[in-house]
Amino acid sequence: MTIRLIIVDDDPLVRAGLTFMLGGAEDIEIVGEGADGTEVAALVERTAPDVVLMDIRMPVMDGLTATEALRRIPGAPEVLVLTTFHADEQVLRALRAGAAGFVLKDTPPTEIITAVRRVAAGDPVLSPAVTRQLMTHVAGPGGGAGPGAEHSAKGRRASAAERLAALGEREREVALAIGQGRSNAEIAAGLYMSVPTVKAHVSRILAKLDLNNRVQIALLVHDADPDG
Repeated sequence: MTIRLIIVDDDPLVRAGLTFMLGGAEDIEIVGEGADGTEVAALVERTAPDVVLMDIRMPVMDGLTATEALRRIPGAPEVLVLTTFHADEQVLRALRAGAAGFVLKDTPPTEIITAVRRVAAGDPVLSPAVTRQLMTHVAGPGGGAGPGAEHSAKGRRASAAERLAALGEREREVALAIGQGRSNAEIAAGLYMSVPTVKAHVSRILAKLDLNNRVQIALLVHDADPDG
């Protein structure tokens, strides 16, 4: 299957480099380019991509706002965030909005190609360690925490725990395993069920919790963890 990809970045040199690099992969077709988040909706409607590689910082409409708007559309393509920072509040917000992961701009070409393939296949590009790093960065000193941050964190934790409590016992076990970064095969082996059964549980979890992807399940699990 050929992966249809859109690249959105305000730097024409970055776009040209990514197009050259990604266009060399036999299974990836660059179907559109954008210089700002305002162009994303029309590009997606016109080209029907599978994945959008989205710069997080752009002058008119940033990648965060564009991701939030795009993921509200039924059948929206997956979003892979492109950033220069390992830990950044905007990246975490993009992930909460439904982005399937992020890659750094200085990531080796082969790894960016692998990330695009993984996102197109429905696998998140985000490790539990990176998730914890992001959330610690945002909650810690200088990470954007204001006077109401502690109250907000407690409220988010309570809300997340309440949402997870609405799941069945096996669904909660699967959700917790996703939060630990386990693959479907690892979850199946650990919980003594088949991979198709795990996939069915994941689909039900997403539907029950009104989430877009596994990254959001993992973030919800981290939110509910008092030690997270």
